[in-house]
Amino acid sequence: MSLSIVILAAGKGTRMKSAITKVMHKLAAKPLVEHVIDTAKKLNPINLSLVTGNGAEQLQPLLATKQVVEVVQNEQLGTGHAVMQAIDQFSDADQVLVLYGDVPLTKVSTLQRLIDCGDANSLRILTTELADPTGYGRIVRNDADEVICITEQKDADTETLAIKEVNSGIMVLPAKWLALSVAKLTNNNVQGEYYLTDMVSLAVTDGISINTLCCADNTEVAGVNTRQQLAALERHYQLLQANDLMVNGVTLADPARIDIRGELITGTDITIDVNVIFEGKVTLANNVKIGANCIIKDATIGEGTIILANSMIDSSVIGANVNIGPFARLRPGTILADKAKIGNFVETKNANIGKGSKVNHLSYIGDTDMGADVNIGAGTITCNYDGANKHRTIIGDRVFVGSDTQLVAPVTIENGATIGAGSTIRKTAPADALTLTKSEQRTVKGWQRPVKKK
Repeated sequence: MSLSIVILAAGKGTRMKSAITKVMHKLAAKPLVEHVIDTAKKLNPINLSLVTGNGAEQLQPLLATKQVVEVVQNEQLGTGHAVMQAIDQFSDADQVLVLYGDVPLTKVSTLQRLIDCGDANSLRILTTELADPTGYGRIVRNDADEVICITEQKDADTETLAIKEVNSGIMVLPAKWLALSVAKLTNNNVQGEYYLTDMVSLAVTDGISINTLCCADNTEVAGVNTRQQLAALERHYQLLQANDLMVNGVTLADPARIDIRGELITGTDITIDVNVIFEGKVTLANNVKIGANCIIKDATIGEGTIILANSMIDSSVIGANVNIGPFARLRPGTILADKAKIGNFVETKNANIGKGSKVNHLSYIGDTDMGADVNIGAGTITCNYDGANKHRTIIGDRVFVGSDTQLVAPVTIENGATIGAGSTIRKTAPADALTLTKSEQRTVKGWQRPVKKK
């Protein structure tokens, strides 16, 4: 049976107290609504549309990237009214699933079970039971335990308010029946809105069978209306990720102090200390050890590598048995071969560092190709930027660079060369020879800074 999905995301989100529309606030560094879109796509719908209203311009770039059809609800007159705007998007399908842009953690498996709990001609409701159901629409049943309606909090009497089973808002409905019947909704309620939940009583009248699926994990159907709720869902999400890591052979010093803001792929026997943040796509091979307070983004870390505390790695590829840190910063384009070492207060950028090479202390290596078994002394920098353009430094194998040296690119240090401490190298340093520089301070009058090449 064909499935169309409509995501409702037109609300103001006034309780967030933000210029950012509610569904664009982030959970695990990804907008709430993007979580919902990604989940929806996994169900392979024939059509996926999203109803926008307040802050629509903030959602439009994301919708274009995700290839989601935008439906505009110019007046926010309730969930039923929002679905009315999307009739053209789902009328050709057999069934339509209604989701919400501020309910980010519903699992694909739960939604598939909801779809499968009745045939395409039935109305299916995802419910949950809450110890304190205040604020939620109650699932009202008759003596035969059949659902007869959903009553919103503000319209409920005392007996109805005592019901613990509540409506999540997520429904699967027969698409053609919905397209024909949604116009029958009225706004005769306290809010003066057209409730999608009133489709239940219409279904009873029309003889449409109604099935429910009760979700055991309340957080799967939890929406976000306040920053406190967003923070609570963030912690729950991160704890789920931490538990998955431990199941797969990762040791966490404290499961409550790790943040995964993207995709983390792990081997086994990995150890991660507290307050480590993973962003983007990160891959950790077996036996990797990561110290406290590290931030790792879009990186591949080889087997047996040790990353000491307070190090930052961004868009880099790290080989096996590499030592990094503490307080190291690897910027985009860094590639470290096996057994390389990057020490404390070392920064690299767009640099290829060869097997067994060491940059131990207080150095900057940028726009550099470095061979194997090189030793870079403390305080050494590659002067890769002339004020307008970048240039590369080439360092061969087995080079020794003394402390406090400047390598002024473009420049080549040949295999086996030794550079004396405190040197400023502007010309090729010959292979297997000692190169030293020393000059008195002088001022060059009339010198002009270079201009950027077109």
